[in-house]
Amino acid sequence: MNKLDSTSNQRQKIHAVRVMRDRIFVVAFVLAVVVGIAGLAALLLDVLVDGLPFLDWHFMSSYASRKAEQSGILAPLAGTVWIVGMTALLTIPIGVGTAIYLEEFASKNRFNRLIELNIANLAGVPSVIYGLLGLAVFVQFLFNGSRNVTAGALTMTLLILPIVVIASQEAIKAVPSSYRDAAYAMGANRWQVVKAVVLPQALPGMMSGIILALSRAIGESAPILIISSLVWVTFVPTSPDSKFTVLPLQIFTWISQPQHEFRGIAAAGIIVLLVVLLSMNGVAIWIRSKYQSRPDQ
Repeated sequence: MNKLDSTSNQRQKIHAVRVMRDRIFVVAFVLAVVVGIAGLAALLLDVLVDGLPFLDWHFMSSYASRKAEQSGILAPLAGTVWIVGMTALLTIPIGVGTAIYLEEFASKNRFNRLIELNIANLAGVPSVIYGLLGLAVFVQFLFNGSRNVTAGALTMTLLILPIVVIASQEAIKAVPSSYRDAAYAMGANRWQVVKAVVLPQALPGMMSGIILALSRAIGESAPILIISSLVWVTFVPTSPDSKFTVLPLQIFTWISQPQHEFRGIAAAGIIVLLVVLLSMNGVAIWIRSKYQSRPDQ
């Protein structure tokens, strides 16, 4: 009995230690989340306090100026919409099409595995490298020195394309193989299976990757700084061949000014950037939720 009691006490002690350790880790994780959320809330509150007094119709409808009280955000806002819109138009079909080919049509040979490895490596390349590549290939070679919207959109497409491809591949892999087998059993060919079965099921996961990719694109300033280099723009882009600037670059320029008033203008620009980002993400999340709520076909 003594040995049994000793063994039981030892097990109880080990269990108590494990329970205590688990509680410590839970508390640590909760504290980490609370600290992160509190820091984000403090930054957001500080931006709102500084920026809301400057956020009015004059700010939204005016161009940048050397005087803070006359500065506006019309040109960088229009440039951001142009860049993000064209980047989405280029990235989504190319990225999704590449993922579909690699997962559904390409054979699993060494060459295709090499392509997938390179795509994964490209996702980790610093954004400034893409800016230099865009300057050399698109601005200097393709458009003969013209720093236009198309060059910026192509550069941002290179930046976020690997993210879209990888996310789309993972979404396609998550579709159960039984769905494909059932479609083939009913006489569908490979393209019909992809179009009617795989894509609808994988679209919510694809949209998650597209949301993350476009969110990165809208906040990047390093590639656009190399491609555009314009900050005091007094015109709105009217075509893909127009010159442009974007919100992150304009915000960085205002923060760099010595006058204190530009801090408030920059905070107002951050609020506008957040509204654009959240609006774009809201549309993408609505599309994802719409397809997630559909019953299985």
